Amino acid sequence: MTAFAQRHVDTSWGSASWELRSVNHRYLEPSFKLPESWRALEPALRERIRQHLKRGKLECTLKLQLNSQQALQLNRELAQQVLDSAHALRADIAHAAPINVLEVLRWPGVMESGQVDGDTVGKDLLAAFDNALQDHIANRQREGAALATLIEQRLDNIADIVAEVRRFMPDVIGQQRDKLQQRIAEMSVELDPQRLEQEVALIAQKADVDEELDRLDTHVTEVRRVLQSGGPVGRRLDFLMQELNREANTLSSKAVVADSTQAAVELKVLIEQMREQIQNIE
Repeated sequence: MTAFAQRHVDTSWGSASWELRSVNHRYLEPSFKLPESWRALEPALRERIRQHLKRGKLECTLKLQLNSQQALQLNRELAQQVLDSAHALRADIAHAAPINVLEVLRWPGVMESGQVDGDTVGKDLLAAFDNALQDHIANRQREGAALATLIEQRLDNIADIVAEVRRFMPDVIGQQRDKLQQRIAEMSVELDPQRLEQEVALIAQKADVDEELDRLDTHVTEVRRVLQSGGPVGRRLDFLMQELNREANTLSSKAVVADSTQAAVELKVLIEQMREQIQNIE
């Protein structure tokens, strides 16, 4: 959601520059820094943003410079009417003074100063904003693609850890059985074989993490699918990070050997790294 874009335009009425800056935010929160006389553009700007963005705190700044002096424009049609009327009147007046062109130019409406057309300026400003917004979205998409690559790398690491835990867990159960039998032998007591099997089964049940590993694999697959689905996915990914973290915590609580504990710690580190990056995704 973090990005920056700038667009500058030069026109007959002056120049304008748009700056768009966005940072992470749970919801979409646009703010505007506009010249007071152009506050009326804000509803249209908000609608444009709402159509394209879903999350992020977006600051939109407009710097506007209108031409202070506009070239005078001659209303030729009105000037000709004034001249025709002057010639017709002069024919009826004896010894009339010659027609003074400067006096004709002073006639109201003949010479007009070029006024800024508010509608034209507004349309130009909105068009420039649309371009700046598209640049901003493109920048966000490039950043999002880079973040997706980082997240995919961590998903690969998580999948490797899950596969490694699957590999050594059967040996862990066997080691726990051997330890139990060794302790019984050291105590020099006779234990019913059936009771021994029950104790071993209980240990195996407590240490069994197959369900957690299956869910970790499922969540990793889902994160990959969401990343490839396009559109706003930040909230969905944030939820999946919570689910991944829950399974990592359960794996840690069931750890009976150092290797299991270390695997759970590494999973939590990777999940936290992803979670921090996902805060930047819309």
